[in-house]
Amino acid sequence: MGIKKVRANTPGRRNATFDDCVDVTRNTPEKSLIVIKKKTSGRNSQGKITVRHRGGGEKRYIRLVDFKRDKFDIPATVATIEYDPNRGARLALLNYADGEKRYIIAPNELKVGDKILSSKTLIEIKTGNAMPVEFIPAGVAINNLEFEVGRGARIARGAGNAVFVMGVEGKYAQVKMPSGEIRLVKKECLCTVGQVSNPDKRHITLGKAGRSRHMGIRPTVRGSAMNPVDHPHGGGEGNQSIGLKHPKTPWGKPALGVKTRKKKKSSSKLIIKRRSKKRR
Repeated sequence: MGIKKVRANTPGRRNATFDDCVDVTRNTPEKSLIVIKKKTSGRNSQGKITVRHRGGGEKRYIRLVDFKRDKFDIPATVATIEYDPNRGARLALLNYADGEKRYIIAPNELKVGDKILSSKTLIEIKTGNAMPVEFIPAGVAINNLEFEVGRGARIARGAGNAVFVMGVEGKYAQVKMPSGEIRLVKKECLCTVGQVSNPDKRHITLGKAGRSRHMGIRPTVRGSAMNPVDHPHGGGEGNQSIGLKHPKTPWGKPALGVKTRKKKKSSSKLIIKRRSKKRR
């Protein structure tokens, strides 16, 4: 993929950048692998807004992606590389030797016509192949890694993400997460070789508010621009700062950098090194 700039005919297009989609080989999805995406606009079953700033947006289909890669030892051919409006990464449509078709998240540099395989044993370390993490050499980039055996991929599914294997010892493999955290996962967990496709997505600039609305994101108002009755940050004369000991949510709970992970969470013992703190 590459980043495309356009002629600045309007102020909204002056700083906007777009995905050129040169790696996409098909414009329409596989009909047998899509379902309609129903919109909730951030509301729960009672009709109350539980997630703010959602609503509108283009109509979309959900692509049914195979995160388990459980068709073991059946070779598959990459039929197409497709755009998915629900994620930044590309999708690859696989045609298996037994006639079944499935979508997977495409690793970077996967091409149409490539032959890939999923197995529980050691196979070729090749982009797109899936196998347990215990067979991956140290320093090799992987993606779509499972947290629990057989539950499907949970780690490194976003565009450009990758996990690096540090080593295998005993029942666990030591992996370095995209955040910099180093943790243990069971060595039987499946993973896919390679980095997730479309790594340049992070460089796209929307350029105007309308593109956010097309994505289903509604406008957000700063708390400091509100009145004290509406938000803890509100009030003050002129452009005032927050003026509190620490930032708060509209409901008075601590915000911005507050740790939300439970202190006694059972999986904490599997974390060897925490992710580095973000610089402000």
